[in-house]
Amino acid sequence: MNPRFLLPIIAVSFVAPLLSAAELALPKKPDFQIFILAGQSNMAGRGKVDEESKQAQPRVFALNKESQWQPAVDPLHWDKTSAGTGIGKPFGEIIAARFPGISVGLVPTACGGSPISTWAPGQSFAQTKSNPWDDCIARTQRAMQDGTVKAILWHQGESDSNPQAAGEHEKKLEDLITRFRTELNAPELPFIIGQLGRFPAKPWDANREAVDAAHQAVAKKMKNVRFVPAEGMNSVGDNLHFDTPSLRAFAKGYADAYLQIVGAAKP
Repeated sequence: MNPRFLLPIIAVSFVAPLLSAAELALPKKPDFQIFILAGQSNMAGRGKVDEESKQAQPRVFALNKESQWQPAVDPLHWDKTSAGTGIGKPFGEIIAARFPGISVGLVPTACGGSPISTWAPGQSFAQTKSNPWDDCIARTQRAMQDGTVKAILWHQGESDSNPQAAGEHEKKLEDLITRFRTELNAPELPFIIGQLGRFPAKPWDANREAVDAAHQAVAKKMKNVRFVPAEGMNSVGDNLHFDTPSLRAFAKGYADAYLQIVGAAKP
């Protein structure tokens, strides 16, 4: 992680205990900024959990499986047993460092392998035995009891990189963003899209190119939507999932995009 974003850290056990909001000393609602982590496995994170991943920063929290706040330590997600280090925790640390007067609440909702079609009301996804959209909205509404949603971090598209889905991806992504904003009563809510991994050992085909083009097109046409490139990032060895150092670099890109939207980019 870039040294200028390092914060004082406290050691916690790998599985943080359940604590009440009072015990966690959550800030007042306007000072508790909520960020939704949504999409598929690269947002959930499949990076190796190292010592840095297991260190909690005092002002960065995550909503756990039981919908209770706890210190943010990886893995934040539980969608699959392969869940590991992801984008959310380092992103939250950067935002907390940039705004000393606030705390960050991360809401993990990503589902590994989920196509964008499952991110719609009433749709289920067998691999994770979940309802990606409905579960995300329910967890977000729970988080909004304590804070204010500031942005959605999205990484998804690998499961749509096929002849049947790639051509419809742009329209479905536009619809998804509009639906999120309508559901959360936030018509200009920032929405940040991360680029799919481009790994030399597995060149992109036409379908992956089409999904990437859809991501970039939506970011250009919709207000407060940004596209974060993933150039030069490495995989864990499967040519699909980003490794831990790359995820931290990606988190920096997501944070820069968010700060640009809200007009708080560093000079």
